[in-house]
This record gives sequence, C-alpha cells and structure tokens, in this order.
Amino acid sequence: METYFFYFLENMALIIAMMYIGLKAREYIVPSLAESRKAPLLTGVLTGFLAFAIMYNPLLHEGMRLDLREVPLYFIAYIGGWVPGVIAMVIPFIYRIMMEGPTVWQGVVLGILLPVIIGSLFHGWKNHRKPYALVNIKRMLIGFAVFEMIKSVWMVLGTPATLGMAVIMAMMATIGLLSMGWILNDMHYNIMRRKALEHDSTHDALTGLPNLRFFHEQVGELKYNGVPIAVVMMDVDHFKNYNDTHGHPAGDGVLRSIGRLMEEVARPGDVIARYGGEEFILCFTEVSTEEQAFELADALRERIEDHAFYGAEQQPGGRLTVSIGAAISSADQPLDKLIEQADRALYRSKDAGRNQVTVVKVKANIEPAAEYQVNA
Repeated sequence: METYFFYFLENMALIIAMMYIGLKAREYIVPSLAESRKAPLLTGVLTGFLAFAIMYNPLLHEGMRLDLREVPLYFIAYIGGWVPGVIAMVIPFIYRIMMEGPTVWQGVVLGILLPVIIGSLFHGWKNHRKPYALVNIKRMLIGFAVFEMIKSVWMVLGTPATLGMAVIMAMMATIGLLSMGWILNDMHYNIMRRKALEHDSTHDALTGLPNLRFFHEQVGELKYNGVPIAVVMMDVDHFKNYNDTHGHPAGDGVLRSIGRLMEEVARPGDVIARYGGEEFILCFTEVSTEEQAFELADALRERIEDHAFYGAEQQPGGRLTVSIGAAISSADQPLDKLIEQADRALYRSKDAGRNQVTVVKVKANIEPAAEYQVNA
C-alpha cells in the first residue's frame, strides 16, 4: 500500500508542477491566450498532454494501468466545459487504446470519459466564465466526489483493484485537484488585482475614461510615429449652473454621459481622456487639415447638444452644450504646446458665445496660422 501512496504522490507533484508552469507561461509568454478564441483549443491540447505525461509511466497492477489522469481532465472540463474537455480527451484516449491490456476499456471509461462528462455537467451550459474568473472550489469538489464515488465502486466491483487502492487514489486525486484549484485562484486573483491597479492608474474613477497620464503616453507615441493628429480640448458650458441647480450627483451623471458619447464618436486610433473638472481632451488621428478637425469636433459637439440630459431645459438656451477648441500642428511641436494652443482655441469658443468649435493650425513658432469657428 505504501508503494501506491508514494506513486500517486509523484503523480500529484507532476500535476501541480505542470499546472504552475503552464499558468506562468500563459501569464508572461502568451498573456493574450486567456482572452483568445483559441483558448479552449490550446488549453484542451495542453491538458491532454499533461494527462498523457501522467499516464506515460503508470503503476501496473494485474494488467491495470493506474495513475491520476482523471484530475487534469476533470479540472479542465469543470472550468472550461465540453469543448476543452473533449479536446483534452483525444491524446490520452488514443494512448490508452494503443497500450491495450485486459482493462483498456475500463481505463478509458473511468479515467478519461467519465471525468470529462461529470466535470462538464458541473460546469453548466449557462456558466459563462471570464478569462480570469475564480474557481468555485466547493462546487468543484462536490462534482469530483460524485465522480470518485462512481469510479471507486466501479473499480472495486469490476476490476482487480482493491478497496484500499481505490481509497488512496481518490484521496490523492482530491488533493491534486484541490491544489490545481488553489493555484488557479491564486494566480487569477493576483492578475486581476494587478490589472485593476493598472487600470486605476490610467483611468478616471468617475467617468471610466482614460486620464491625462494615459493620454500623454498614447498621443506621445502617435507623435513619435509621425501620425498626423489634432488635439482637442472640450469644456461643458455653464456647468457650475447645472451643478447649482441639480446637485453634484446629477453633474457627475452628465460627465459620465459625455464620456460615453465621446467613446461612441471616437474612431479606431483616436484617444480620449478626462482632463479634469468638466474638461475633456481628445486626439483625432489621421487629421492633417483644419476642415477635417472641424468636422470631427463639430460632430461631437452636435452629438452632445442633441443628447437628452436630465434637467438640460433649465440650462441657458434650454440645452446642455459644450465648447471645443482644436489645434493642428504643421511642424513637430511638443504635445504640451499643442494642448496649450487647443486650450486657447477653447477659450476663443467660450468668449464668442459658447457651443462652438474653434480650430487653429500651429506654425513652428507656436502661433496660430488659421482659425475656423462655428456659431451655434
């Protein structure tokens, strides 16, 4: 019995080691794998290889090939469902058939088919899991207990395995499965925490938009790559009046709504961010003329003007509007200078009566060479 115990302990160590290495490889070598559509295929293949590695050097007992292949197969079916579970079966299924023996079909059914079937059933048809979701350990163990009960009874009654052997296998398999769940949860928790910290450091807490730090990084890279851009500053007109009339929670709701409207208007490659207070900043890419910048900025202005904000009818003019200023560089100007010129253009729009767009083109000496404006 001691031989069986230490053999299954080696199996468990192999499972834990390969689980840890696989998760670390996914995190640092192919971090996009978790969110890829190919994830079920790749994880299924890797799990099948792990099951094969466990089966490669089995413990032989009266023609039986004993190992803990069911642990990774059940685990992948439980966390991923039918697709990765079935894919994971392929390699161990073929290998077990090739090895033949008097209990080949019992080995296939009990060690390969059954764990995938029960694991998939406990996963649930409607149980959608995010790439870094945490495993429900209790549910996982309940499903595995059902599997082990069926398997142990079948082994004792239908194969040369003894009751003591079945108990040791079930115990070691449960420890191995529990270890896989803990490792996965620990790594996923750390990844989610790191992603949350990264998101919080580059995004505004109120609107969910990127912050000014993120804007500088992204637009600075665009300028470095020579992408023609227009920097746009936008300010909510009479926002203090809105806050005084409806309260700051309603004002926060306006800022969030404007953030969503900006995301809807933004094109692929554009960069948007909250500048601070009621001001927002944008970068329109692939824009080289004042007319292009004006059309894009004015479309955003109209989108916001037409939106049905709560209490907008109590604003001056009976609607909630924004003023916009944009700057285009005809030379390799520093980003801070472009933002400064866009801010000046914004205040020209506000001084001219608000709800307007002013676009300037900046020469090498930082002075605006041309100006376009609309009166709404």
